Amino acid sequence: MYNPLFLPEIREMLAENSVAELRECCTALHPARTAEFMEGLTAEETWRVLQHADEATRVEIFHYFELPKQIEIVETQPQEEVAGLITKLASDDRVDLLNEVDHEIVERLLPLLPSEERRDILHLRSYPEGTAGAVMTTAFAKLAETLTIRQAFDELQHQAEGLETIYYVYIVDDQDTLRGLVSARQLVSHMGRPETKLKDVMETGLVTAEVDDDQEEVAQKVARYDLLAIPVVDMQRRMLGIITYDDVIDVVREEATEDAHRSAAVAPLEESYLTTSLITLWWKRGMWLSILFLAALMTAFSLSVYQKNLEQWAWLTIFIPMVISSGGNMGNQSATLVITGMTSGDIRVTDWLRVVRRECVMGMMLGSVLGLMGLIAGCVMSEEARQPSAMLVIPLTVMSVIVCGSLTGAMLPLLFKRMGLDPALMSNPFVAGVMDILGIFIYMNVAYLFLAGY
Repeated sequence: MYNPLFLPEIREMLAENSVAELRECCTALHPARTAEFMEGLTAEETWRVLQHADEATRVEIFHYFELPKQIEIVETQPQEEVAGLITKLASDDRVDLLNEVDHEIVERLLPLLPSEERRDILHLRSYPEGTAGAVMTTAFAKLAETLTIRQAFDELQHQAEGLETIYYVYIVDDQDTLRGLVSARQLVSHMGRPETKLKDVMETGLVTAEVDDDQEEVAQKVARYDLLAIPVVDMQRRMLGIITYDDVIDVVREEATEDAHRSAAVAPLEESYLTTSLITLWWKRGMWLSILFLAALMTAFSLSVYQKNLEQWAWLTIFIPMVISSGGNMGNQSATLVITGMTSGDIRVTDWLRVVRRECVMGMMLGSVLGLMGLIAGCVMSEEARQPSAMLVIPLTVMSVIVCGSLTGAMLPLLFKRMGLDPALMSNPFVAGVMDILGIFIYMNVAYLFLAGY
């Protein structure tokens, strides 16, 4: 972890220009640890320290810096030197970084990059954010199916330096159409038969992602099939790039963070909580709080509609929090289970009927138990609730609200998915707000049904 006690030592090395010590500072520890120790340095100090590392180590350390620090270095340090660093970054990492850097600085940096890297950056930046094309890397091993095992090893020696991973070697034809895959393990196991052609050992039933696929769907494929990387192809099955497991981890973490924010009725943050400005936080939180406030007003309006009933049967007021919270809690449970199931791929929109059946049964099972608890609570807390005409009001209301909350919480995320929206938008506070209104409506109408004649 970051330790400020090391900063004076590093700054003293910089002041004295202790080349040997600064070089050791960059190489003595794992690059991730080195990046942590340099966290408190300014962008200029950090860049000066990095100049004492060899090129590969410099890139590794830079990779472990937090994104805001990377952006600050790129925007403030000599552009010719920064361009050299960007050239050595993995293709997907440098595109992600440049997407966050000031547009004018990017425009000045691009001409300083080699033409091949510049074309690659412009190509990857053309894909919409959140798609497979936006997170893939174009640095992958590919070979022709006509090569032998011996020739494959010779060719991989030339390709290996610029590759992000070599776990999988993709077999393509002259038009870059994906034909199959050979793992590194398969190549090594066939070293005793060096004249065997790749087409005779390659796997052909490959799991692929299309370039326009949603990144979350791609992450689900990688997790489902336990892949180290997944090839990205176009509609003609031409090989465009790969998405590696580390990129999938980033996607899963990003999607989980967004879902967590939405589940709390907060618009997802583009930056970390501490680096997001108060004005941005005010807007992202206040916007949804305002909508929830309007939903609460609807609940108040619902109560005002039944004000005369509440005045006539005042004892009903005691149990309002219990009734509406039961429906909201049940709805939140169902919504969370369904959203999680859709995220993992266990539930699809076409499964809606099965979901309805299960939630109906579960609602009745839980509703009967909670209804019985409501009956006991009503008899204990209110003398009026013990009257024969009133005894069924609380248990039937709780049963109905539980079933309704179960169905509402389960169906709203599926409905949002069917409409092409993120199911996580149907967050717990929204489900609770809907159930508050429905709970009041059910409660008052059940009460009227049993009490109106008495």
